[in-house]
Amino acid sequence: MACKAPFTDSDAADEAVRSTCDDASTCKRFATSKGYWTDPYIQYFVRQTGERKAPEINRGYYARVQGMNQLLDAFLKKTQCECQVVNFGAGLDTTFWRLKAENMLPKKLFEVDFPTIVARKIHHIRTKPPLSKPLIETHSSDSLLLDGHSLDSDRFCIIGADLRDLQGLEEKLRKFHINTELPTLFMSECVLVYMTAEQSSRLVHWAAHTFNTAMFINYEQVNMADRFGQIMIENLQRRQCTLAGVDVCQSLDSQKERFLSTGWESVNALDMMAVYSLLPQEDISRMERLEFLDEKELLQQLLQHYSICWAVKDGLCLGFSQIGF
Repeated sequence: MACKAPFTDSDAADEAVRSTCDDASTCKRFATSKGYWTDPYIQYFVRQTGERKAPEINRGYYARVQGMNQLLDAFLKKTQCECQVVNFGAGLDTTFWRLKAENMLPKKLFEVDFPTIVARKIHHIRTKPPLSKPLIETHSSDSLLLDGHSLDSDRFCIIGADLRDLQGLEEKLRKFHINTELPTLFMSECVLVYMTAEQSSRLVHWAAHTFNTAMFINYEQVNMADRFGQIMIENLQRRQCTLAGVDVCQSLDSQKERFLSTGWESVNALDMMAVYSLLPQEDISRMERLEFLDEKELLQQLLQHYSICWAVKDGLCLGFSQIGF
């Protein structure tokens, strides 16, 4: 009988990273239950938890979701949905169902995550009609692939892969018919920071050099060299969660440099305090009335330690440089 390989430090680190998927999904579920934004699909992936989240956490997730969606929707409009979207480390994200409901689906949406997370997500989709029905509605033949570890349809594909293994990632994307000629948007939220700077640079270099017309939106930590940033790092380390790529998160300039040095034409970056101030003010006012915020300074500190960075490569001259807040 074969011996089971010992559980290594790298296994423990990967397991800790996988657990952040549940943290983010639970926070989003709670915020939507409070009315911060509308997401009728997240309830099918995440049970409501009794634990209350602090108002500054809810507002932080509101800014994150609205900021990412604003850039994604702008890309879809620029390309008139004649494009692909690839969501790295997608977790239990519900973007496919939102875009389907709003009639804004790209030609194909790909999600990539650890195989164990992919298996869980596919289980929810297979067993819950509000998730499976929209998927079936967008598929034109009987070739739908939906088993325990793979999902592939005309418009939506979920792939289990390790983003650190570029060859394996590319093979799987090509197997499920990614089109390198189509304008392609890459998205990642608190994903690259768990890879070494070298690994994340290889990934964004691959994206820039494989796709002639592309955009990459990255949400993650920034300004991590100060005391508040150090406390964030220490809190994660207590959970065996190491930010292997934290060196890239020192400043907005270091975030931009990762893309500028790997073949992207132009890059913008804002901390989330700036993004928060640029979101539609009418909805901000509505959202801020939901819960009283006692410590505005804490929200400000939190938002100053996350950022959205977006890089473009506009081979077809579609006007990607105009996308922003």
